[in-house]
Amino acid sequence: MSVTIASAQYPITEHADFGSWAKHIESWVADAAGKGADLLLFPEYGAMELVSIFSEAIRNDIRRQVKELNAIGSDFCQVFEKLARKYNVIIVAPSIPVIDSGKNLNRAYVFSPAGLAGYQDKFFMTRFENEQWGIESAPKTLTIFETTWGKFGIQICYDVEFAIGSQLLCAAGASLLLAPSCTETIRGATRVHVGARARALENQAYSVVSQTVGQALWSPAVDINYGYAAFYSTPDKDLPEQGIISSMTPQKEGWLIQQLDFSKINAVREDGAVFNFKDHERLHTTIKEENIGIVIKKLL
Repeated sequence: MSVTIASAQYPITEHADFGSWAKHIESWVADAAGKGADLLLFPEYGAMELVSIFSEAIRNDIRRQVKELNAIGSDFCQVFEKLARKYNVIIVAPSIPVIDSGKNLNRAYVFSPAGLAGYQDKFFMTRFENEQWGIESAPKTLTIFETTWGKFGIQICYDVEFAIGSQLLCAAGASLLLAPSCTETIRGATRVHVGARARALENQAYSVVSQTVGQALWSPAVDINYGYAAFYSTPDKDLPEQGIISSMTPQKEGWLIQQLDFSKINAVREDGAVFNFKDHERLHTTIKEENIGIVIKKLL
């Protein structure tokens, strides 16, 4: 009941064309797989580097970028589908803007060696997404991804700063919460990491953060990035005293790789120093005027 996860500190880089981007992505996947990773977590909006293959006019028009990225969405998915199969890994791809039923959404696709497994859309929008970029809050559906080693869910960036999604995911069986993120300041990165630590504590679970790093001054949407990868747990028996399993030096590109043992999560949920998970289930949190649904996707 263990899995080795690679969490990316990922730079937004320029590419000459789609083919060169695909080779770049494969080099990252091959690196993590070669180091024994079973699951690869890329950050929020890592796919924005594909804007570099568009014209200067599109590069400078953040709203038009959404339409252009949506147009190559199937090609984007085919790259990750092929890589997940070739390297026999699960990949949480860098999130990408999509247009679904007329809405501009922020979507993280998940691929297994068997193909596209599903996706998670972002619920809560930051001010930049909502006020300037035109990215919208998604229909409220949470996805549980079921594997041979356990179940996980995804809380994209700002979403992990709210308890409701993680609570519902864990109540439905998840013991791992993945938080792909894109932030430009230390404050923004801190909010995400504090949220991820809180969600691990509340649900007696593991949480993992992946973030974009460095500068991409050619991109008005993701020009400045600050972040770092980290693995967190609840601070309880046979787990780190402060709940920090591992973290990477901020702004350094690369993978942070960590093996997680889910028997430790099961143990503290059953007989921990406290019962955060069980007591948290007694709380009833909702989003006003919106129902949240849950679907389960099995990864073969």
